[in-house]
Amino acid sequence: MKIIKVENLTTAFGDNLVHNNISFDVNEGEIFGVLGGSGSGKSVLVKQIVMLNQIQKGTIKIFDRDISKLSLQEIQELKLQYSYLFQFGALYSFLNVIENISVMLKEYTNLPRELIEKIAYTNLDIVGLPKSTAKLYPSELSGGMKKRVALARSLAMQPKILFLDEPTSGLDPASTQKINELLLYLKNSLNITIVIITHDLETIKTVLDRFIIIKKDIIFDGNIDEALKSENEFIKDFLSNKKAT
Repeated sequence: MKIIKVENLTTAFGDNLVHNNISFDVNEGEIFGVLGGSGSGKSVLVKQIVMLNQIQKGTIKIFDRDISKLSLQEIQELKLQYSYLFQFGALYSFLNVIENISVMLKEYTNLPRELIEKIAYTNLDIVGLPKSTAKLYPSELSGGMKKRVALARSLAMQPKILFLDEPTSGLDPASTQKINELLLYLKNSLNITIVIITHDLETIKTVLDRFIIIKKDIIFDGNIDEALKSENEFIKDFLSNKKAT
């Protein structure tokens, strides 16, 4: 099933053409990557899909629903079916870990406080953090721990799609490997469709089922084995870098 469909999307800022009539699909249950060099419009594209940026020209469908034709009520209902994880986690500095994870449940459900807390602790365990971190504040966490807490929060509403912006950015190799292993676990155990913006070559090679590379147009759409066989010089150079930038 095609869970996301982008058709003939064009985006420009002044004279700067960012997306040139691009089209692609995301399949249900896969980990899909949005790749490209700096300034290629990766984040702009994903923010258009999650309705944080306006579509200028073209169509985006989620669950076969044209997002530009939804009512405000329909938009709100759709947004509860996916989560968007910002690059730096965007945790609330004045809330502790378990409170951060509970925010969405308190805001959008009528669940009793005890059940919300139980769900929050379950998600804390899913992302591999011990109960001892529950009462810590973001300032007391490492970069990798902040990413895990943000991920636990994004899972609170049991989303069908998880959007991640550079989930391993700024992490050391050991923390990057743990995040990558966690993403594979989430896909396999929770059957979540995951869309990732990433520069990390290890993530590209070991986590993504399929990806696109954007350079105004989509210059590649496929898996890592197909990409490594490509004769396109940009693709070869892109994948030969330690960090794909």
